[in-house]
Amino acid sequence: MPDLKTSYMGISLRNPIIAGASPLTSRIDTIKRLEDAGAAAVVTASLFEEQIQLERHELAEGQERYDNISAEAVTTFPRGEHAGPEEHLMWVRKTKEAVKIPVIGSLNAVTPATWTTWAKRLAETGVDALELNFYARPTDLGRTGAEVEREQIDVLGSILKSVSIPVSVKLSVHYSNPLNFIKQLDAKGVKGFVLFNRFFQPDIDVDKLEHVNKLNLSEPNDSRLPLRYAGMLYRELAGDVCASTGIADGESVAKMLLAGASCVQCASALIRNKPPHVTLMLKSLEGWMQKKGFASIADFRGKLSRASSKDPWAYLRAQYVRIVMSRPPSL
Repeated sequence: MPDLKTSYMGISLRNPIIAGASPLTSRIDTIKRLEDAGAAAVVTASLFEEQIQLERHELAEGQERYDNISAEAVTTFPRGEHAGPEEHLMWVRKTKEAVKIPVIGSLNAVTPATWTTWAKRLAETGVDALELNFYARPTDLGRTGAEVEREQIDVLGSILKSVSIPVSVKLSVHYSNPLNFIKQLDAKGVKGFVLFNRFFQPDIDVDKLEHVNKLNLSEPNDSRLPLRYAGMLYRELAGDVCASTGIADGESVAKMLLAGASCVQCASALIRNKPPHVTLMLKSLEGWMQKKGFASIADFRGKLSRASSKDPWAYLRAQYVRIVMSRPPSL
């Protein structure tokens, strides 16, 4: 039986499949099902800045509701804490107590103060690591990419000083040079890089003339982008790369490991196929390893990375040129 053990951010994993943040990781019962199916770790559903700000607004509104009544009457309504974020922290703590696999807390904030405060609060729940969802929502045409990156690096520095557990970042591909930005974060002490975040994309109903919200699940071909970056970053970082987006089966897990990723995160495939799909993915990976004669992941991880590949053009644009310039198939 092949040895599927690997490590991520210094955390030992029984295999390379992590259940990424999704509706499945928002409930303890489904998290337990993921653990039973073989998931090596789980990333809890994210705590969002919008949740925190909404609860703060509702708290302030509630506290001011009786300001025009007599002072005696106001004391009838004692001050209360906003429950949303606090309930999330309590739920994360209970999740950590309910499962044996590593639990990674996820934070999706915007303002610097919120990032640091709630990263620290999440760390205090007992999670094994933190995952920060870094991205930018440009609204100012005059703001440069360098300013966005500088702000995120400053936020990271503040968080790293506030927590003692490993910190990973889940990144968007929308940086002018993702490789350079990742290298800067690595130098600051980030232990893991999740490549890449998948964002909500708006849509329009042309019959109703209105915006519609749809859950954007990834497709298998979406895995080519994280595969390319995992292959280019192998042996270039002190931190680990965790490939995300489009990881649908055991074969796609094998591809990411061959490119150099330490592990993968799955969400869309598990939403489509339910938690038991993890078991099928692991069996497929084991079967492939046995077929190829690999006794452990260490035997082949990074074997087809840019650093190890015999094809110098495999990760460069010239590969694309070679394809389009070749003779097209007969029609």
